[in-house]
Amino acid sequence: MSDLVKRLRALDTCAVSDALDRHGLTGVVDGLRPLAAQRPLAGRAVTVLLGPPSGQSAAPTKRHLGTAAVESAGPGDVIAVAHQGRTDCAGWGGLLSRAAAGRGVEGVVVDGAARDLAEAAEAGLPVMARAATPVTARGRTTEHSWGQPVELGGVTVAPGDLVLGDSGGVVVIPAAHADEVLATAERIAATEAAMATAIEAGTPVSEVMGKTYEELTYGHH
Repeated sequence: MSDLVKRLRALDTCAVSDALDRHGLTGVVDGLRPLAAQRPLAGRAVTVLLGPPSGQSAAPTKRHLGTAAVESAGPGDVIAVAHQGRTDCAGWGGLLSRAAAGRGVEGVVVDGAARDLAEAAEAGLPVMARAATPVTARGRTTEHSWGQPVELGGVTVAPGDLVLGDSGGVVVIPAAHADEVLATAERIAATEAAMATAIEAGTPVSEVMGKTYEELTYGHH
């Protein structure tokens, strides 16, 4: 597993979101929440694009959706499924979860619904999605591509981008900005830890929060 993924794993989505703001980057995917295996997921994106079975934008593949991505992924990877926010059918299911867990995949994020979430939980695979549904993808959606840039809730996710998901939501760091965003997020996390310690020690919260994050983050305290 890369050092960048290890550093990402030590952070939470709030610190990363604040760091993305500082660097003028958009990377928060709204509306995704943990639905299986309630632990954080962190890794590099392996992308899947779903779409209409008619193949309006691209020729759909004959294989079952998600299988190629699962077979290419492993430890340090997060599978990111672009399902256009659809909640009328699942963009991810139980057998895929079992296979992904078996390969050591860190987790799955779906811009849309997923199903068989008890199966994912049993396999120990974190799945974050917009909703749960029992409705199959069969006849309703199909895979158009994998390993290409996709869009999740208006955020572009390219293969190799960093993805972090936890109880706060999902954030994506573009690979080209990974080191600088992580460094900023690490400073923010350290600052907030010091602020928490001060509050627990009895310092009034108004005093602790009176200094701006800008001052604190860059060490002017």
